[in-house]
Parts: sequence; C-alpha cells; structure tokens
Amino acid sequence: MSFLRWVSEKLSVESLRDLDLFGDQAQASPLRKAHEDSRESLSPLPPRDTMGTFLPDSSAYELLTVIGHGLEDLMTVNLARYKPTGERVTVRRINMESCTNDMVKYLQEEIHVSKLFHHTSILPYKSIFISENELWVIAPFMAYGSARDLISTHFTHGLSELTIAYILLGVLRALEYIHHNGYVHRSVKASHILISADGQVYLSGLRSIFSLIRHGQRARVVHDFPQYSVKVLPWLSPEVLQQDLQGYDFRSDIYSLGITACELANGHVPFKDMPATQMLLEKLNGIVPCLWDSTTIPAEELGMKSSRSGPTLGSARAPAPEGRATLTESRTLTAGRSAHTSTTLWSCACRGTLRTDRMLAL
Repeated sequence: MSFLRWVSEKLSVESLRDLDLFGDQAQASPLRKAHEDSRESLSPLPPRDTMGTFLPDSSAYELLTVIGHGLEDLMTVNLARYKPTGERVTVRRINMESCTNDMVKYLQEEIHVSKLFHHTSILPYKSIFISENELWVIAPFMAYGSARDLISTHFTHGLSELTIAYILLGVLRALEYIHHNGYVHRSVKASHILISADGQVYLSGLRSIFSLIRHGQRARVVHDFPQYSVKVLPWLSPEVLQQDLQGYDFRSDIYSLGITACELANGHVPFKDMPATQMLLEKLNGIVPCLWDSTTIPAEELGMKSSRSGPTLGSARAPAPEGRATLTESRTLTAGRSAHTSTTLWSCACRGTLRTDRMLAL
C-alpha cells in the first residue's frame, strides 16, 4: 500500500479520535530555573514508560548505517539494531569533546525537556547515555523519515492536500500540548516532522524550545533569540527576528506552521534562497509567501511579484501576531479534509485571519 493511499484511509479515522492532553514541562542550564518553575506550576505527569526501557549500553546496539548528520556536523545519526529484541532504532551520536560549553548546555536543555514531555505526537527517547566521549540518544526508527525527506526524494513538487492535512494534524496535536505546558517550540519545519512505519506523525527538534514560565507564573512574552538558529531563519516569525521590546509568544509557532504548510505544498521553503537581510526586511514588511498553485488564490489577490524563493503576494501584508490562527482553529481545518485544507491553513497561519486557541477544533 502506498503512503498516500495509507494516509487517505487513515485520516478518516484519525480525524475523529479524541485528543488526550497532559500537562507539564521544563529544561536546564541558564534556563533551568525557569523550567523548574514550570514543573512546579503544572500538574504532575504519569510515569514515562519509554525512557529507560532500552539498555544504556553501547554494546547493546549494532550500528548498521549512517542516515544523517546534524548539529554543525558534530552529530551522526545511525540506523541501528537493538540486540536484545532485534528492534530497529536510530542512534544519535554526538561528539562531546568537540562541543563548546554553550553547545553542551544547549543539549542538556533538550534532554531535560524530552524527559518531561509525554505525548503521542512528540518523538520519545528510548535511552540517553554517555559512551566514551559521545552522547548517545536512542529514539524509535522512523521508516518514512522526515516530511522533508519525502519531499526531497519522492514528491519534489509538493505533497497532496490530503497528505498535508494528515501530517499537520499530528503537528498541531504536539504544538497544542507544548503550548498548553507553557513552551514555545521555535523550530517547526518539515525536517522536524517525522513519520513512522505505521504512519504516526511525530514532532521533534526540541533543542530550541523555550519556557514561558517564570517564577511559577506564565510570562506574557519572550525576548530570547534561539541559539544555533541560522538554518531555521526562513521559518521564524517576524516578531522573533525583530527582537524588539514587544517580544513574542506561542503565536510565533503558528507563523512557522504556515511556512511549513507552504513548504509541504510547494516542495520549496519560502525565503530559503534570500540573503538573511533581505529575508528579514521582507518579513518585517509583512510580505507573505504564496502557494505556487495560483488556482488556490482569489483573483483579486493575484498581485504577484517574482522572488528567488518563489512568488509572493505583493499586496498582502501579514497582520500582528494577535490576529494569527489558533491551534484549535487549525486542527479543525485539517480534520475537516476540505478540498483546500492546506491552502486555508497556510493562509490563516501566515496572514493571520484566525486566532491560535481554536486551530485544533475547526
């Protein structure tokens, strides 16, 4: 059965399932105090049944092949076999000797948060341990890879709207959980959306996550800029890039979601080929990327102009974050499976025609 056919059959069931939410969060290092406040302010989580179920011993894993690199080439991702059960897993091996102190703290924060999050749409870690000079992170094997992998290898002109709706529904579930627990993800993009052999969608990329909880209370805005975010700049919202006194909050993730929807539909990332300064100016000026299928855009909005990253709506301007679509609204749009689901979601998220607490219920 092809992946697209599997999605078509699966979505009709998935869209009707109830969403179970829990509550909690936390992190480490310079932000450790804030994350400890977060943990105290939220209800306790049920015991995690995934972490620790795999042996924290490198000899228990047979490394099969290299399937990726990351973290400025300090991380190698291997497909491996867990010897006691024969199960396929992925092993992220990070050379700690080559990491700076800031990078070590950066990794500590990710690991700390991963131990606190318990949700079916967030990638779980099976085990984390040190082997010689390497940090090993064991995670389930994602047979379909990331959504970016699917686009790069099989769907170079973008995925179908039904597939996009199914994928984004899983992302929305994860984001609703993350936002409910007082966190901003800050790194939503197709390469951080993973798909397992049974079609389960997982959101990863927790390294840039940031807590809104301060001294036991939820802060209104954040002024922190994510570290090591050069490769994520095209997905970041204007308010994150602007770094002004107004700050930003969880609604910045909704902008990133809209850019991701456009990425999945077009097969190309908006603003990707622009110099950083031009991209910043375009975003601050409210330029909104458009879907390349012009039939999805009303005739009166077809004031197109060329861009090295594809066409943009010359006359369209993105409203302030408070007008941006809510998670409840977005999930309703994706679960509805209308003919223009991804178009509507992209338009609402990028252009701000909806609010954020309603995206999952539409």
